Amino acid sequence: MKAAFISGHGGNEVVEVREHHLPERAPGEVRVRVQAATLNQVDLYMRNSGAGITHRLPQILGLDAAGVVDACDASDPLLRPGQEVVIHPGVACGRCEFCLHGDSALCTRIQFLGEHRDGTFAQWIQVPATQVFPKPAHLTFAEAAALGVNHLTAWRMLFSKARLQPWETVLVFGIGGGVSLAALQLARAIGARVFVTSRDDAKLERALAIGADHGINSQTQDVAKQAMALTGGRGVDVVFENTGAATWPSAMKSLVRGGRLVTCGATTGDQPGADLRRLFVRQLQIFGSSLGSYGEFHDMLGFVDRTSLRPLIDSTYALDDIHAALNQLESGAQFGKVALRIDGHDAHHE
Repeated sequence: MKAAFISGHGGNEVVEVREHHLPERAPGEVRVRVQAATLNQVDLYMRNSGAGITHRLPQILGLDAAGVVDACDASDPLLRPGQEVVIHPGVACGRCEFCLHGDSALCTRIQFLGEHRDGTFAQWIQVPATQVFPKPAHLTFAEAAALGVNHLTAWRMLFSKARLQPWETVLVFGIGGGVSLAALQLARAIGARVFVTSRDDAKLERALAIGADHGINSQTQDVAKQAMALTGGRGVDVVFENTGAATWPSAMKSLVRGGRLVTCGATTGDQPGADLRRLFVRQLQIFGSSLGSYGEFHDMLGFVDRTSLRPLIDSTYALDDIHAALNQLESGAQFGKVALRIDGHDAHHE
């Protein structure tokens, strides 16, 4: 089989598509013929640095994927050969206190595909059956793959952590990126009011076209002042933040008294001013979040199925064009997910 390997760190030259031997399937594992995968920021991080992530080189990149079951245990109650499935990106231990309490996202020994072990940018992958879920029938394989990181992350942030309600208002920073678009889609699907920010007016226009209530240009407008103006001086109930230091002051100032801020990233820096006085005087709540549990993935897939939600795909590349796909993600020009077609057939940039 072909797979996209990383053999070092520091640029595109360390990523190579080559043949790879798939080991024999172990009991309890599912072998999936991967049809599509999508790129995430961590793929760029692994290519460029990988610092702080325990891994061995060479290693196959990729966190999320969708495909078709090729083989599984005959006794598996949910899966069968030929079934279309989507893969959860994390291999939890199943034995630590957090796994035993049902929150695999907090597993003390969790291993992420494409980070700590071979990932999804390959024609075949074998993972524990607990990671494999039926694919919503209305989605393409690329759309289904996109759910594995972005929509799962946004689901946990909005509903498990911040507990967003249909009558509330949420401010989503950095619209255009996958997790922010997922937040917009999920929040709108329950009826919440959604404000979005971007430095790009074209992205704001596209966000408005798919359901955002208001767009704020963070380069030319004061985000907090705009959020206050749009809420009659009240502030938003929830801030969805994933960039860190550059947006933190605006995020804190945009919240209503007792409001909730939930964050999953720090791409612009991880040491913002704490603004402690505002935090305790206005009784704000701050939540950190990362990915989501198997149970949350199950619930989110059911929600997507019932609401017919479709993740946005920016562009699709063949596996052999992995460098172009990584460059598109790195450019920041995308609106939605950058996808890879990994089905063994010819593919082209769409």
